[in-house]
Amino acid sequence: MINAGVLTVSYIIATILFILALGGLSNQETARRGNWYGIIGMTIALVATVLGVVTQHYALLLGALVIGAAIGLLAARKVQMTQMPELVAILHSLVGIAAVTVGFANFMGSSGHLEGVEKTIHDIETYLGVLIGAVTFSGSVIAFGKLSGRIGGKPLTLPARHWFNLALLLAAIWFGYEFVQQSAAGDGLVPLMIMTGIALLFGIHMVMAIGGADMPVVVSMLNSYSGWAAAATGFMLGNDLLIVTGALVGSSGAILSYIMCRAMNRKFLAVIAGGFGTGGGTATAASDEDQGEIVEIGAEETAGLLETAKEVMIIPGYGMAVAQAQHVVNEITKKLRDKGVNVRFGIHPVAGRMPGHMNVLLAEANVPYDIVYEMDEINADFPDVDVSVVIGANDIVNPSALTDPDGPIGGMPVLECWKGKTTIVLKRSMATGYAGVQNPLFFLDNTRMLFGDAKDTLEAVFKEL
Repeated sequence: MINAGVLTVSYIIATILFILALGGLSNQETARRGNWYGIIGMTIALVATVLGVVTQHYALLLGALVIGAAIGLLAARKVQMTQMPELVAILHSLVGIAAVTVGFANFMGSSGHLEGVEKTIHDIETYLGVLIGAVTFSGSVIAFGKLSGRIGGKPLTLPARHWFNLALLLAAIWFGYEFVQQSAAGDGLVPLMIMTGIALLFGIHMVMAIGGADMPVVVSMLNSYSGWAAAATGFMLGNDLLIVTGALVGSSGAILSYIMCRAMNRKFLAVIAGGFGTGGGTATAASDEDQGEIVEIGAEETAGLLETAKEVMIIPGYGMAVAQAQHVVNEITKKLRDKGVNVRFGIHPVAGRMPGHMNVLLAEANVPYDIVYEMDEINADFPDVDVSVVIGANDIVNPSALTDPDGPIGGMPVLECWKGKTTIVLKRSMATGYAGVQNPLFFLDNTRMLFGDAKDTLEAVFKEL
């Protein structure tokens, strides 16, 4: 066991490391270091808590740690980079359910010694912790289903859905009042359970009403919710580090949600209200009407265009992640740069369905950081680009985002590659993107379609080079 002074110092060190981790993760070049800061900080926090806070049931705790670590290692080894968005969503659900279970256990087992205002405050903390945790849990499970394709991306827009949400909110407030009143008299379990059911229903309905085009915002929003759930758990347990850590995650998630909304030209409240985006995956007959004809291209002709170009822009998307084509993309990049071609990467903030997903993939393939640019940095350069290579991206290069303000992606800033001399689009088929709308880019005169698995087609292009 360690004394209170050592515990406090350990918590301060862990907090500093968590802040350094967030700072490191905000930049590609320092992301690995930031990840290690977070790992070390969490290790210190865990060891300090076990040795300084826990006083009994060590066998149960050790068993839980072994089981949790085994599950975590198995998931880390098996989950592909393409599955990271849904993994993040399901991990958020674990934080939510933890807050719910801790709230119930805390209410039923450890608040009997409190009285008066102190007990009222404690009951409110418990109620809010369970409320936020339940919303996070059910919302994250639905987000996991949508991101993994188990649930369709089309928004569920019930009649009078906003009034339904308002009714659920008012009911949660009313049962909160009842909970505090009954808890003061030694009861309160029934209103707490009813509220939990309401919160679970609210989380399901909230995420079901959000369409596929706005799912990146949902991921960051649930990240914020999980942080506040953790902070509420910290208040319930009287653990300062959990409060601080939860607040860091909650506030950074909220900031990220704001950045995502700004990147997609969305209002945060409008996204939460739902109704944007549609389900997708296959083109419909209606979406193909009067679009024009496409022009196909082969690997040999693609290699010829790349070799004779002076400026090449590579735009990766989720399809590149699915095909695991990032390594051959890096080989092509090195070959072109050796030939004197200026190759750059244009990254949309929501490419890959999760913020930073493409950056991680490119870093994994050792693509130089200094040739990877955000959308805002390179969008004005497209008129000078000879060849733009779109690898498995769709919605982030869709001109209808600018020309159809009422569409599912209307108003979302996109990479304007059609302004360049030639655009080569790598796709498996003419299926629509995640937002479920057809892309007019594919039918423009200066666009060429290279069909097939991105890894296979790019390897063929590399051989030609």
